[in-house]
Amino acid sequence: MTRPEFERARSTEAKRIREAAILEAATRLAGEHGVRAVTLTAIAAAVGMHKSAMLRYFETREEIFLRLSGNGWVEWSQDVRGRLADEGAASGEARISAVASTLADSLVARPLFCDLLAHTPLSLERGVSFAAVRSFKVRALAEAESVGAALCRSLPLTPWQAGNVVATATAMAGALWQMAASGTELRRFYEDTPELAHALVDVGPRLTDILTALLHGYCADTAA
Repeated sequence: MTRPEFERARSTEAKRIREAAILEAATRLAGEHGVRAVTLTAIAAAVGMHKSAMLRYFETREEIFLRLSGNGWVEWSQDVRGRLADEGAASGEARISAVASTLADSLVARPLFCDLLAHTPLSLERGVSFAAVRSFKVRALAEAESVGAALCRSLPLTPWQAGNVVATATAMAGALWQMAASGTELRRFYEDTPELAHALVDVGPRLTDILTALLHGYCADTAA
């Protein structure tokens, strides 16, 4: 069934509704095909708009996905801070393991965010205006700082160390997600080719192991 054409938004609320529809369509398409494969034309078709009309709301496809990346930072930050606050009173090695698992699990639970984490510095930030980059960066950095503060309350970390943990967790989540190629023909090829078994990446356990080692080292430095 053909979607109805959107009329041009003539109020702030109508514009917000149009933008929400565009973001929802981009989210769905990226979930089905991956961020790399989604075009501006496909997003426009999904919401029943001409591509030229959609440019009234977003300048480029990169701006759409950068907005989604910013939303992802907010949602992930809220989730991980809530999980850290709800954790029990474990200490030492058990506490380090719990925090590492919390960070890894909260990221793996967000496939689109992991996909966006890789594309953001490579293409999304380079395909928008400086104003859009600034808006995204201010938002993302504030959420990263909030997660870092929560880590400092959970473990004996300095703010600088906690910031490095957040940076490592998100950067590695993005990179490992691309390497894992989840849900793609490439992933199925790896799985069906015995000599390429080493190419298979299980993001959760790999990320947990990396973060556990990093946290263990930082906590040992602080205790020394």
